[in-house]
Amino acid sequence: MTKRIKGSCTTILVGKKASLDGSTIISRNDDGHEALDPEKFVVVNPADQPTDYQAVISGVNIKLPDNPLRYTSIPNSILTNGIWPAAGINSDNVAMSATETITTNARVLGIDPYVAGGIGEEDLVTLVLPYIHSAREGVERLGQLLAEFGTYEPNGIAFSDNNEIWWLETIGGHHWAAKRIPDDAYVVAPNRMNIDDFDFAADDTMASADLADLIETYHLNPDFDRINLRHIFGSATDKDTVYNNPRAWFGQKYFTPDVDQDPQGQDLPFICHANRKISIEDVKYVLSSHYQNTQYDVYGDGTESDKTKFRPIGINRNHDVHILQIRNDVPASIAGIHWLAFGANTFNTVVPFYANVDDTPAAYKDADGTFNLNHMYWLSCTTALLGDTDFDLYEDFRNTFALEAMGAYRKIQNDTDAAIKNGADVSILKSANEQLSNESFTRQTKLLGDMVTFGSEHMKLRYNLND
Repeated sequence: MTKRIKGSCTTILVGKKASLDGSTIISRNDDGHEALDPEKFVVVNPADQPTDYQAVISGVNIKLPDNPLRYTSIPNSILTNGIWPAAGINSDNVAMSATETITTNARVLGIDPYVAGGIGEEDLVTLVLPYIHSAREGVERLGQLLAEFGTYEPNGIAFSDNNEIWWLETIGGHHWAAKRIPDDAYVVAPNRMNIDDFDFAADDTMASADLADLIETYHLNPDFDRINLRHIFGSATDKDTVYNNPRAWFGQKYFTPDVDQDPQGQDLPFICHANRKISIEDVKYVLSSHYQNTQYDVYGDGTESDKTKFRPIGINRNHDVHILQIRNDVPASIAGIHWLAFGANTFNTVVPFYANVDDTPAAYKDADGTFNLNHMYWLSCTTALLGDTDFDLYEDFRNTFALEAMGAYRKIQNDTDAAIKNGADVSILKSANEQLSNESFTRQTKLLGDMVTFGSEHMKLRYNLND
């Protein structure tokens, strides 16, 4: 198989009663193994959706259903290794983010090995999102595909509609389990198996048909009085204590600060409850974080040992961050908002693009493998690189940029929402997205320019003698 080029992401899920405005929110940093891997933001219209899907990595060929829905997508710009759509919202306001690479253990793989010719992260959005009309249907369709074709890797996948959020985790080559996130709860999911307590008989769970029997037949449950899927099917390795668990700890510390937990603990909870309602800005903050205000901050004053101990959430390998919001306080025609930013998350802002459109702005759509500051992907990556050279020097520039840019985006969004509510045609959404793109591109360019101008005065290559 061709080598994988993605992985190592972080996911945040927010139920409708836990969010600030009653929206459902699924979000993820789409991280890769390389620092740079250009992506773009597109709309896949029904005529552009394949009918016979051919995977690049595994070679599997799958006949797809008729009548696909339109959907937004964030594919790779260079398609050598496949499409890798990452996430999107379809025209029925159902969202999907795929995937969060997770973990497993040898006991599982000895029972249900991976399938070399199966499906994986490269394929899942293309195979599922255009054909589902609810989050629950997303779980059911993906479960059927896993049973039929199998998978060659372990993944976590999020689905949402305006009412529900579901989280599915693959188990071995053909098995899976999924749990509905309670409306008043949130989840921070790093690269490990995340689902813990599980009730096979509950209305808010689904699983492959023989999963409960598999646990019993092969004596997989290490607990005396509970079914904890992370204990049964996941990992509890030394790597988890420095690579995965600290990310869950920091997100939970931010949303629920009164709970005291060990950043390396193997049993940090899956389902959590915040001490306040969660905003889009809160989600972006956590997905951009590097352990601020702790001794583990990469840019902080801790020891070198502390600063390099844990894998941060915001990292140089962030290729995009998407926050998929399905709103309940607006007409269905404007309910789906595909918030998006490219590059390492420390020096970018998410832009609230309307999903109910048939095309996307050029600055976000036209990125390719050639460095070009006219493409938002490359502009964002360049700003992040400069900011990383001296974070303290540029931090105020970033903070001012983020505050003012998000305010400008929200003003455009509020004006557009009001126009739709007052009877404007949905065709204005495409123009609103262009306006949002132009605002974002202009502000990101100004941020880079201001940083270059200010930073030039602080270069080491200087000498002052009254000249």
